[in-house]
Parts: sequence; C-alpha cells; structure tokens
Amino acid sequence: MQTDSRPVFSNQEGPHPRLAALVEKHLTSPYRRPIARHNRAAYSLLGARLQQQPAPLLMDWFCGTGHSTLLLAHRFPDHLVVGVDKSARRLARHCGGGTGNLLLLQADCEDIWQQLAAENRQVEHHYLLYPNPWPKAKHLQRRVHGHGSLPLLLQLGGAITLRSNWQIYVEEFGLALHLAGRRGVIARVDERESISLFERKYRNSGHLLWQYHSAKLNSPAP
Repeated sequence: MQTDSRPVFSNQEGPHPRLAALVEKHLTSPYRRPIARHNRAAYSLLGARLQQQPAPLLMDWFCGTGHSTLLLAHRFPDHLVVGVDKSARRLARHCGGGTGNLLLLQADCEDIWQQLAAENRQVEHHYLLYPNPWPKAKHLQRRVHGHGSLPLLLQLGGAITLRSNWQIYVEEFGLALHLAGRRGVIARVDERESISLFERKYRNSGHLLWQYHSAKLNSPAP
C-alpha cells in the first residue's frame, strides 16, 4: 500500500521511564507561566460568546484547521463547540461555513486551560485528536501528559477523548491520568467516520489508530 504519512518513529520502546516522576511533580506544583496577551484576547471572545449563548462546553484542543470542530458542532448541537489551535495558518484553512454553536480560537491551549480554571468553568467533553506526539524521548515534557499544565486540563472536569496513531503516546496519557486519579479505557479506534483530517490521513496510510477515553466524573464508565 502506498502511504501518505510515515509511521511514528521513536527511540522509546514503551512508556517513558520518567513519566510517573514527572507527572507526580506536576500534580504537586502550581503552573505559573504568565498568560500571553493574545491568549487573553482569545479567551475574552469565548467569555463573550458564553454570555450570549450559555451552553455546555465541548472543547476541541489542537484542532488544526477546525474540520473536526465543525463535525463535532453538527454532532452536538446543544453544546458550544470550541476549537483551539495556536496556528493562524492552520485555522485560515478552515473549510468555511459552520453552525451557530461553533467558535474557533487562535490560542495556546494551556493558556486557555489556565483561564478557564481561574474562573472555575467546567467543560462537558474534551477532544484531543492527534496532537503532535513529540516522539523523541527527550521531548517528554512537550507532550500533553508530560507538560506542567496537565493538572489544569484535569481541573476542568468532563469526559476526555484522546486519539493518536502512536500507541505509546496513548498509553502514556492513560498512565498519567491514572496517576491523577482518573480512570479510562484504551482501545483501537474503530472504522467509523474519521473525526479529524489527520485521522483520515493516517487511516488511509494504513496506520493503527488508538484512543483513550475517560468518562465524565460521576458518570457511567464508557
């Protein structure tokens, strides 16, 4: 089969040996990075939208072009579906159109997490669909579960769905959340319609796709 995307290559053969120590450190250390001005401006757009349109929040983190955000907005018409990506170039490639419950923000996800947490806002469902896995072992702290802002994401509550074409990444994420007291399920992504363009590309390239899902706290297991 001719592939459009190469498989993930890493010098890790399993979960990073420093993962547990790093996660424990982050869980007991406050995240202190100052919030960038453009991220405050992006968050103000979200706040204004919530005032105009109060609704449960569904967040599509690292949303790229917003293709997945648009699909999720159609699937969950009773939610405010917000896609966040730091790249203006990627967001500019959004297919256009949309629904009245869709919002795209150019911002760093961790700064939005910080502001949501500061206002004690809760998220109904988080989607993290194929974020950059940073496969080199030395880049563990650049992965979502190795970053100092992970406790902020967990503070926002809600169900969490993460997908990747790198099994180790999904396993590490599951281990990190287990250390934080969240229980979830890891499984192969089935053959349903792809949510994101990355998922479609990786599936067409013959990659195995993996998912971690943690149900909303105090809700039935998935």
